[in-house]
Amino acid sequence: MIAPAPGISLGIDIGGTFTDLVLHDPALRRSGSLKILTTHADPVQGILEGTRRLLGEASVEPGEITRVVHATTLFTNALIERKGALTALITTAGFRDILKIGRERRYELFDLMLRPPAPLMPDALRLEVPERVKADGTVVTPLDLAALDAAADQAVAAGAEAIAILFLHSDLHPAHEEQAARRIAARHPGLSVTASHAIVREMREYERGCTASANAYVAPMAGRYLARLGAELAAMGIAGPLLLTLSNGGMTHVEEAIRAPVQLLESGPAAGALAAAYLAGAQEPRILAFDMGGTTAKLSVVEHGEPEVVFGFEAARQARFIEGSGLPIRISTVDLMEIGAGGGSIARRDAIGLLKVGPDSAGSEPGPACYGRGGLEATVTDANLLLGYLDPSRFAGGRLPLDRRAAQAAMARLAAALGITAEAAAWGIHDVVTEAMASAARTHLAERGRDASGFTLVCTGGGGPVHGYHLARKLGIRRVIVPPEAGVASALGLLTAPPRVDRVATLGRRLLAWRAAELEAAFAALEAEARGVLARGGWAEDAPAPERVVDARCVGQGAHMPVTLPPAPWPTDDAALHAMITEAFTAAYQERFRRPPPAVPIDLVHARIVLRGAARPLALPPARRGWEGPATAHQRQILSGGCSAMADIYSRPGLMPGFSARGPALVEESGSTLVIGGKGRFSVLENGNILVELDA
Repeated sequence: MIAPAPGISLGIDIGGTFTDLVLHDPALRRSGSLKILTTHADPVQGILEGTRRLLGEASVEPGEITRVVHATTLFTNALIERKGALTALITTAGFRDILKIGRERRYELFDLMLRPPAPLMPDALRLEVPERVKADGTVVTPLDLAALDAAADQAVAAGAEAIAILFLHSDLHPAHEEQAARRIAARHPGLSVTASHAIVREMREYERGCTASANAYVAPMAGRYLARLGAELAAMGIAGPLLLTLSNGGMTHVEEAIRAPVQLLESGPAAGALAAAYLAGAQEPRILAFDMGGTTAKLSVVEHGEPEVVFGFEAARQARFIEGSGLPIRISTVDLMEIGAGGGSIARRDAIGLLKVGPDSAGSEPGPACYGRGGLEATVTDANLLLGYLDPSRFAGGRLPLDRRAAQAAMARLAAALGITAEAAAWGIHDVVTEAMASAARTHLAERGRDASGFTLVCTGGGGPVHGYHLARKLGIRRVIVPPEAGVASALGLLTAPPRVDRVATLGRRLLAWRAAELEAAFAALEAEARGVLARGGWAEDAPAPERVVDARCVGQGAHMPVTLPPAPWPTDDAALHAMITEAFTAAYQERFRRPPPAVPIDLVHARIVLRGAARPLALPPARRGWEGPATAHQRQILSGGCSAMADIYSRPGLMPGFSARGPALVEESGSTLVIGGKGRFSVLENGNILVELDA
């Protein structure tokens, strides 16, 4: 594959309710966008329909597209909904229940009805074969090939589409897994085979096994989906390559995405953080990125223009805010707090008579009641329509007119169940879902030792600008930024993603046991592997020196932390290298725990390489100048803070830089509406962003 020359790019972001498409032409400094309902039965069909419509509106020929960058929540939804492939696990004899036992930790100590995260494969398809390698590489029991063949045959006979292989200590000594994977693939062509060491070479079998199982679980679906999407785009005449956004905010090519689709689980949510970092990060050192779509809301911290990246997360949590209630997935990912609070989140009366909103969503099928597609339950979008925040004739650029009567009927039913007025129910929905997001933000920031008041809130997604003002008030945030085309900003953010490869390997020794030459060789091997991935994407000449990270801990500790090390070249003297790593570890420990580490030896757990290519800057169109019409010619009654008010209506494309006004106000554009309450003032910045400043 050859990396495309700068040209017209197409960004596609599939969410639970909407599919967003953005077309960007850097030469002419122009962009076009489209928001359509996601076609869950066949997501590719929605992409193709939206692409044809967007190209037609922009007068762009398919052959002019030089690259397509795609992010999706399809794979993580398959995990959450348990709709992936029937998967088998082949593991070391005596360890078939390792994924069921987990860490034997109760994430809710006093919950007698607690449900632990269940493995992705049924009990009957967790199979064992005799083999055993010790942690020092000694082969205790050779791999029993006859038993391996029998286990694979049993899995295929049961209808398995995928097999995950998890052998003990394969992170250090993968020979048995490699042998097993080759043999199964040769014996059963077409069967998806995932060896755990090929996805994540980290210690701890439970975490490595969950990650490998998740990869196997979504791999057949991902392979079919990406192959078909690429073929359909090519048939349409789009010659540019299909590229995928990773959970860490980087970008990769189709071959790597098909090999390890687990890396894409959080690609959709990561897009919002990318957009916030790019569109506002240069001017704002500390950002809380808030992206609210039709199904979920995502919050992430962006400091100095970079979203925070961590090396693991939990998928499909049983209890959304509680660590340990989900499947541990050991991939690098943007550090996100995600909650079930979107435009389609359903409101209902709970068992004790209180208003509850989400996490279940009406999605796009049937969608909120106001979509007029058969939905009967009141949702957040229905509430926002009845509160006066949304113009029913301009929703989603006028492509999806809203049915006010259907929303009123749904809200009346909910209000009757709660014993309150429909107006109170609508404001209650808006306030409850905003408080849920504020609670998530407080938790997310407190766990990182940060205070919300020091951040600027950057709102993207269709719902972000609608809820951003009231969310900021709850958090004590004084500044809110809303970029142009906020409703599809995530899809635009995809186009800023740099090529990126992360690789990890287990070290598993004390620092003083490592020679400088050995440690250099370990990192060099990871770097060579990472550069090979970039080369296959056509980015071989595009990557600077890699970032070197070591997971380290004090001897006796169970948990480790990532420590960024100075760039190469490193000292060749053992003592000098040990001193360099000790200094880096001490600084990282001090920053994290606000105290120096104890005077004990240091364990090196993992070596990590982060290799990033150059990000492609976007030549965004200049902020438009001139009015579409008089700003105060239109007003609409809204409910803000529980009080009725008349809000001035502004059309965002007509607001020129330097314009400012006080709320209550609504600023409308094709993909979203910015709500400003009576205690806020907004102004249009030179780059086209709108800054909302809240009174103390």
